[in-house]
Amino acid sequence: MSGAAPERQDRRGRKPRASLGTPEGDDIFGAFDTGIIRRFFRYVGPHRRIFVGAQVAAVASAAAQVSIPLLIGRAVGAVVKHDVARFQASLVGLALAAAAYVAAFYLAEWLTQRLAQRVIFDIRRAMFAHFQDVSLSFMDKTHVGRIMARLQGDVNSLQDFLESTTGTVGDIVVLIGIAVVLLGLDVRLGLLTLAMLPVLVAIRAVWLPYSKAAFRKARDASSTANSALAENINGVRTVQETRREQLNFELYAEKAQENFRAQVGAAWMSGIMTPTVDFLTGLAMAIVIIVGGNAVLAGRLEVGVMVAFVLYVQRFFDPVRMLSMQYTIMQRAMAGGYRIFEVLDVPVAIKDKPDAVALEDFEPTVEFRNVTFGYDPARPILHDISFKVNPREVVALVGPTGSGKTSIIALAHRFYEVDQGAVLVGGIDVRDVTLDSLGRRIAMVLQEPFLFTGTIEENIRYNTLSAARQDIVAAAQAVSAHDFIMRLPDGYDTRLGQRGRNISVGQRQLISFARALVADPQILILDEATANIDSFTEQAVQKALKVLFAGRTCMVIAHRLGTIRDADRIIVLQQGRILEQGGHDQLMRAGGLYHHLYTSAHASFDDQVVAQTGDAEFATRT
Repeated sequence: MSGAAPERQDRRGRKPRASLGTPEGDDIFGAFDTGIIRRFFRYVGPHRRIFVGAQVAAVASAAAQVSIPLLIGRAVGAVVKHDVARFQASLVGLALAAAAYVAAFYLAEWLTQRLAQRVIFDIRRAMFAHFQDVSLSFMDKTHVGRIMARLQGDVNSLQDFLESTTGTVGDIVVLIGIAVVLLGLDVRLGLLTLAMLPVLVAIRAVWLPYSKAAFRKARDASSTANSALAENINGVRTVQETRREQLNFELYAEKAQENFRAQVGAAWMSGIMTPTVDFLTGLAMAIVIIVGGNAVLAGRLEVGVMVAFVLYVQRFFDPVRMLSMQYTIMQRAMAGGYRIFEVLDVPVAIKDKPDAVALEDFEPTVEFRNVTFGYDPARPILHDISFKVNPREVVALVGPTGSGKTSIIALAHRFYEVDQGAVLVGGIDVRDVTLDSLGRRIAMVLQEPFLFTGTIEENIRYNTLSAARQDIVAAAQAVSAHDFIMRLPDGYDTRLGQRGRNISVGQRQLISFARALVADPQILILDEATANIDSFTEQAVQKALKVLFAGRTCMVIAHRLGTIRDADRIIVLQQGRILEQGGHDQLMRAGGLYHHLYTSAHASFDDQVVAQTGDAEFATRT
């Protein structure tokens, strides 16, 4: 049967919300959800005294605000009647009400800001802590931009909501207070004045659907334009290399123009309500002046009461306008809250068992027993892999791209869980070992080094805070990094920019070598760690690695097969299966896949050296 699939619903008949990472999850107009409100106010709970104090101050401020027009009206009435005592009493009351309003308003604002900052701090800390623990499989499937949007934009939406709660309570009290006072002063004139409120509600009901569509279109257009801008900034090297500046500018100009039109439309829809409220305010004022003026002339209404009515009408629609704005803030907060709690609800797949043991005195072995694994379990990458790396043995993993080399070392560090079989470190299943002890015993150097903003010394000491300066220098010397570090302006105190972009890729890799080695791990894993180092620097690094490998169990993935000739054992992988294994000479004599990969890579290396040095006899000598 053709046609669209029916929308899924939960047990209560509601459509499910969009999941993390989908555009639908970014709609700013989420439905009011009491569950989100309850969870959000759990973070307010520890600061309930500040919250209650802010609300009490807001109510006091609103009460003082409502009393001011009434006191002004009484003062005017006293002047008309030449009642000096009543006039003076009204002035004293007016001064006290104004002072109370200012003090209560300041206190409410101060407490609200304090509350918002504390709550948002707690939420940001909870989200950051949770992101440190979620599995890499989740991070692999989630766009970093959307994660950052939740850490920043969505949290800011909740902050806006918190900061507006005091205003909301105050506006509601003002609105109710004015209505009560108007009806108390004169029922007929009060009802005529309040008749404008249903008109405003009806206009807003008509306006709201159109405004939602306009705001949603503006948000989408802004997101598209910002994404295009960020992509071009990040890829500026490629843009300049291919001379795409003009074409990219034209493409971006189209998106910017769409964004301009969408923002103008949203601004137009947003601007409709202000003149509408002003028109209704003027209409209510006209009613007061006409009807109230006739009543004063007829002697049925005091002048002071009419003055109070005029002042109240001017203030009556202000809280209505503010409540309309706060409704939109609340809707954004609902959507932002949902997305935040969706992040906090992401299950931590990789975590310690209650009875997990710490790796202390153990034989540094790594063993795979019949391991089958896939990032998508339906499409395994590794198939029934079994091998053992013995203590202080250097084992190299080689094979074509996509053969499963990186997946093996990721499983050894328990970045992912195996689908079948087991990975053992020190004879213990990694699922039964504490993650902290596993991280202390295994050091990894990846193909793409990540350096943090800070000094070179801080980056080398990153996972070994107790390391002394001489330990850092010794590690840098061992990996041939010391010399280039000392040539930098401030040596080991040289500050690195974002991801270490102010030094070369090869230098960043050497620093990551030193970082791993200063930790003095019992098991060392290198994932194509020499791929970004030039051939001549690599010769010096290889000499250092021979010293560093001594006394450690090592697993090495090498793109340049010449770098692992001296490995104790070479495991050759193809399509997630072990094809052959043995020493370099043994595999070369076998004439299998390793022989083909090595001879091809060696020929390419000879050509590279000849091209760089002009030494045509190099290949013959080697």
